[in-house]
Amino acid sequence: MNNVIKLLSVCGLLIVFTSFRSKEKSVPGYYIVISKHSYELTVYDDRGWLVKYPVVFGNGDLRDKMQEGDRETPEGSFTIVSKRIHEKWDRFMMLDYPTAESFAKFNQRKAQGIIPKNAQIGGGVGIHGTWPHESYAVDRYDNWTEGCISLKNEDVEELFSMIPVGTKVIIRN
Repeated sequence: MNNVIKLLSVCGLLIVFTSFRSKEKSVPGYYIVISKHSYELTVYDDRGWLVKYPVVFGNGDLRDKMQEGDRETPEGSFTIVSKRIHEKWDRFMMLDYPTAESFAKFNQRKAQGIIPKNAQIGGGVGIHGTWPHESYAVDRYDNWTEGCISLKNEDVEELFSMIPVGTKVIIRN
């Protein structure tokens, strides 16, 4: 196997990707960059930009997730760990939040007294659609989730069919 390292600059953010290539035919390496400030989810592959979707989040202040129940969307590097049809939000792609990076930020904030000592970190963050017939929430930039990333249902269906489990997701403000 050959270790391949790729450097990519996305809007001033340096992203390092390491992949291992074997003699077997490899599938394209997708990754997702979510910009909270721009309300955009962008999909890239090994060749570059593929598609961009409008998205909404939890709270409208777009801060980083601090603790369970704050309705904030976490920032950092994540991985899609599962995918399923969802009874309320059309499709759901679960992220591996909280990660080691998430726990480090959470514990540091606790130690600094920014969040209460008894606070919990939370979980269950993913990428999903909207309630049936409520895609207008995305058009109006209505941040309605509990901290997840929401797309229009037709967009989340397209993304769901394109992106495999294991896809890297970067969420930034």
